[in-house]
Amino acid sequence: MTLLLKLVLAPLLVVGSSLAGRRWGLGVTGLLVAMPVVAGPILLITYLEHGAAFVARAASASLLGLVSLAAFAVVFARVSRARGWLGTLLVGWLVCLSLDLALTFAPVPVWVALGLALAAAWTGIRLLPEPGEARPVPLPWWDLPARAVATAGLVVALTAAAGRLGPDLTGVLAPFPTGTSVVAVFAQAQGGPPAAAATVRGVLRGLGGFSAFCFLVAVLVEPIGGWAFVVAVAGTVVWQFADSCRSFGK
Repeated sequence: MTLLLKLVLAPLLVVGSSLAGRRWGLGVTGLLVAMPVVAGPILLITYLEHGAAFVARAASASLLGLVSLAAFAVVFARVSRARGWLGTLLVGWLVCLSLDLALTFAPVPVWVALGLALAAAWTGIRLLPEPGEARPVPLPWWDLPARAVATAGLVVALTAAAGRLGPDLTGVLAPFPTGTSVVAVFAQAQGGPPAAAATVRGVLRGLGGFSAFCFLVAVLVEPIGGWAFVVAVAGTVVWQFADSCRSFGK
């Protein structure tokens, strides 16, 4: 069951986000992939394999991982203007991993972690470069399968290491830009730096809902078990809907 989740759930969610982006724009791809399409399955698999207490700590640590994810988004958007997708990805991952490792040694209460995650998302949006015009390109037949395979590989690698990493490091790494890396790299390779910037802007807009998911799992999984994930998904959807309505109202 857990292997099936690793190989199917997150890749399907990334593919679905990519298809939505083709219909409604790259910002929507980023917004949807910022809903915990990868970290959610990782935390759920971790719960099934290691129990409620383990995943409660991991989900709390995941809020700190969102600070690193916000940094990755800003770095990716800015570096993509000077480098190709591989160099941009390596620089973004280096920054993200460095922050993840540093944050692992600075545990804070879950409420503080939530505030830091929301502040990082707010700051990140304001540090992005000015949006440009993304060039439309025809997409090859292998585009969606490649996104699915790349996502599955990263999810399998992280969940396989969870037991050895412990809850804090597993949690901080759960929001590691797995799905974000896939969609941002494809956006840059196919549409250039403006497409990459539009995608990660959507990611940063979606981090509020992502934060709500991690917070709700952290505080509810021990009292109510697996139902915490149902509540967390509902909370994420409500947050994103409210935020989208607010943005539309502007």
